[in-house]
Amino acid sequence: MIATMVGNYPKIADRPGGQAYRQALHRLDRGEIDQAELARVAEAVTREVIDEQVRAGLDLLTDGMIRWEDNQTYFARRLEGVTLAGLIRYFDTNTYYRQPVIRGPIRWPGPITVDDWRFAAAYSPRPVKAILPGPYTLARLSRSEYYTDRRRLTLALAEAVNHEARALAAAGAPLIQIDEPAITWYKQDWPLCREALLRVAEGVGAPLALATWFGDVVGLEGFFALPFQVFSLDFVMGPRNWELVERFPADRTLGFGLLDARNIKLESVDYLIASLRRVARHVPLERLHVHPSCGLEYLPREYAYAKLERMVAALRGLGEEAA
Repeated sequence: MIATMVGNYPKIADRPGGQAYRQALHRLDRGEIDQAELARVAEAVTREVIDEQVRAGLDLLTDGMIRWEDNQTYFARRLEGVTLAGLIRYFDTNTYYRQPVIRGPIRWPGPITVDDWRFAAAYSPRPVKAILPGPYTLARLSRSEYYTDRRRLTLALAEAVNHEARALAAAGAPLIQIDEPAITWYKQDWPLCREALLRVAEGVGAPLALATWFGDVVGLEGFFALPFQVFSLDFVMGPRNWELVERFPADRTLGFGLLDARNIKLESVDYLIASLRRVARHVPLERLHVHPSCGLEYLPREYAYAKLERMVAALRGLGEEAA
């Protein structure tokens, strides 16, 4: 079993110095610091959240996506042909993102997240996976003033994500996670999403993970046949995903999203162990990545850390049972 996260981690903590990144953003808006100083603060907070993941006992870390305003803007705004508009609600959450607006042909300008991954990997004592937004979700959350149909837009974004994934693989990323939460909302678009994901995976010389949340993937024909090594599913908001566990492919790893990442209620270790026993009836423990249902940034940082600690305690408890 591998204990990991889906992606982001709370940037703000309720303790002295825990507001550093938010304060730095305000100071940048007032012209009191420059981008270089903001980057130094982001690096310091990234080190903090890596340390917290290590203390919690995770095996596979992320950089917490501290530099990311949300799950897509950081990447989208750096693509040629994209600008940003006003704030839009992110699915059914109480968070917002700046909507990407496509004003011209989308082009990948060069590595966008590679230096961030390298920084985290060089600091972390444990492996760090890379995170990228999926092309279908990017297309769904954007407004196009250039591409006349969603397919052209989605495939153009898939080309850009593929270039970035190749760059991360070349840099040495041990796992590259592609996030596609939108497909759980718009299952009728699965053929397009599948086509785009196939393009994303072409020629990437590193293992790939596909992460979905906010729902289930029941009815998406050929989902597990995609050339991804890890499939991360939300078993909190997508309880029907349990229907898929019995026929989960024997040569793939299941990302088991069992912690409720949108609720401060702390799951008991006994409950988590029972859930792990249930999934282990069909998927061997050595082919499980265990993580929250989605990113943890919806929670206060103290609760996010406490949830990870309990998750790791459950994994250790089950591991002792198996031994």
